[in-house]
Amino acid sequence: MFTGGDILEISWKHASLGSGKWYPKAGEDLTIDPGGIRTNDDEQGITGNGQPIYTMNNKRWAMEGSVAWDSSNKDSEMVKMAALAESPVEANFTISLINGSVWGGTGKPVGDIKGSAKDATMSIKLAGGGKLTKQSS
Repeated sequence: MFTGGDILEISWKHASLGSGKWYPKAGEDLTIDPGGIRTNDDEQGITGNGQPIYTMNNKRWAMEGSVAWDSSNKDSEMVKMAALAESPVEANFTISLINGSVWGGTGKPVGDIKGSAKDATMSIKLAGGGKLTKQSS
């Protein structure tokens, strides 16, 4: 049996900025890439005599989608995300899914930080070195 569904919360803990949680919007897709070794998809990755050429690289873990954003709060989710992005120190992240599984990794927000005042959401992309690992199920 395979069970999918919502991500319930994304919690973080940072050495100097404290801790917090973001709550993804129900029914929207958040993608998770656990990172690790990847083999490039190169259609010309072959020799003249038919031998494959595999180029392997290490890839960081990443998670992206949208979370709820209260734009009226002076200490809003967006303010906290910007502070984490500005810090040279990574935070510990825990991603809890509706099916009971929990994933964790060390990293920080990357890319643009944008919010939708109309939808009360903001886009989020987290990434870090190493792998995102399954903590429990």
